Amino acid sequence: MELTTFWFAVIAFLWTGYFVLEGFDFGVGMLAPALARNEAERKQVLGTIGPVWDGNEVWLITAVGAMFAAFPAWYAGLLSEFYLPIVLVLVGLIVRGIGLEWRGKVQHASDRVWCDLGVLVGSALPAFLWGAVFADLLRSSAAAALVGGVFSLSVCVLHGAVFIALKTTGPVRSRARRAALIASVVALPAAVTALSNIPVATTAIGAWSAAPWLWAASLAAMAALAAGIALTWRGRDGWAFAATASSIALGGAALFGALWPAPFPGLTVAEAASGPYTLGVLTWIGLIALPFVLGYQAWSYWVFRKRLVAEVS
Repeated sequence: MELTTFWFAVIAFLWTGYFVLEGFDFGVGMLAPALARNEAERKQVLGTIGPVWDGNEVWLITAVGAMFAAFPAWYAGLLSEFYLPIVLVLVGLIVRGIGLEWRGKVQHASDRVWCDLGVLVGSALPAFLWGAVFADLLRSSAAAALVGGVFSLSVCVLHGAVFIALKTTGPVRSRARRAALIASVVALPAAVTALSNIPVATTAIGAWSAAPWLWAASLAAMAALAAGIALTWRGRDGWAFAATASSIALGGAALFGALWPAPFPGLTVAEAASGPYTLGVLTWIGLIALPFVLGYQAWSYWVFRKRLVAEVS
């Protein structure tokens, strides 16, 4: 395998992992005000992501850093073309981080309301804008960007609701299941529309050879999302979360498959790549560091695997 192909696959993996992990973070942040009826339940909901949300953001940092090092022209084109939405994403992530960190330190309930608002807005902005950015990158259409944004926002809400149901007990768990089913009313049609656009876009530019497997990945993503909804209905929280996570992962695979070999309009992977020496050094660094990072994060999820109970004051 050529190093350019290898690093494109690595970057696709990092972005897809970010979408899966931050997807439920964003969903939890958006759902917390709706699912919690008191401060104990708010702590219960936000506690589901408390130990992991900042680690999940590392996937974004790593993905962008890998793009900068391995494909600087792709990095430059993406950030310059989508400067405003990406700045808004960063603002949202900063506001969300401040809200999550400060709400446990402020003394007054009115201050916690502002923190909760920051978490909600800081979760909704990236959840919508990442979908809009990548949809526009693929189709160069405002309509496609809107569909992509609605798709990513609604799927994050669904994914987050399933995660809350998996990680909590009591009334919050029941409300989370209902929220997941309500979110599916928007998420499933949006997924069918957005995921269908991926192979259609590839066919429109004449890349017929990639269309069959992109259709397979897109249809599998739709099926996994539908399975997640059905499993939530039956109360199988663990399997439902695995299904929604698989749906996002399959959608990510289809997205980056459609972007190959031209991840930016008028720019191929070969043209965007760094020199062979740089890619070689990056490969050794990645092969050494990445397994440790993945192992540590897997260990942290294992340590904090138990369901959370609302504290009674």
